[in-house]
Amino acid sequence: MMHSDAILNGDRLTLARLLTQVENDTADARLALRSLFPRTGGAHLIGVTGAPGTGKSSLVNRLALHYRTEHKRVAIAAVDPSSPFTGGAVLGDRVRMRELSGDSDVFIRSMASRGALGGLARATAGVVHVFDAAGYEVIFIETVGAGQGEVDIARLAHTTLVVEAPGLGDDIQAIKAGILEIADILVINKADRPGVENTEKALRSVLEVAGPPRAPGVHIKTDLSRAPDGALASVGLCVL
Repeated sequence: MMHSDAILNGDRLTLARLLTQVENDTADARLALRSLFPRTGGAHLIGVTGAPGTGKSSLVNRLALHYRTEHKRVAIAAVDPSSPFTGGAVLGDRVRMRELSGDSDVFIRSMASRGALGGLARATAGVVHVFDAAGYEVIFIETVGAGQGEVDIARLAHTTLVVEAPGLGDDIQAIKAGILEIADILVINKADRPGVENTEKALRSVLEVAGPPRAPGVHIKTDLSRAPDGALASVGLCVL
């Protein structure tokens, strides 16, 4: 059985081994999760979802660097799709997060979806609970390239970012129901691309149809490093 005390004391090797056990759903992992659960609840869970190619991993990288400037411990659970033919997964998210390598207060875990639908793996919640108990203050959950119905992240995260990018389809795609309805923040990434104005217009129309925002309104950001404290707690549109 994994040693809960080692997890609570920040032993990264024990943490990595437990995460593997959680993914494999072993009996030891279930016992460890049961003992660690009372120590959870202190982390802020940020879900990042959106279509493939919108720059989710790069955005998570920049957000994680921002939180590290505030000396917060950051964990990232990045879910990659598994091949329906071989069952394998690339697990390549860390390639886009090289700036975080070597930081002892950042832990990145790539995991395969293993055929699960909804944008997450079946073990994602367990992995997040372990990170929470281990004392990570901000936990990012990056989904696979999610479609309109893959909205499981909203049930797990406290704050959900839905990332869009111009040039990925006609504007009507941006206003379809489903994934946009779970967003606390709509992010237009890669805003240097042609067509960003049309994408922004379509998403603003979604916000207007949905009624007044649940918090201070629309946020336009071009430099995330200068985002004010608490920016991720606001509801609106963020253009990067």
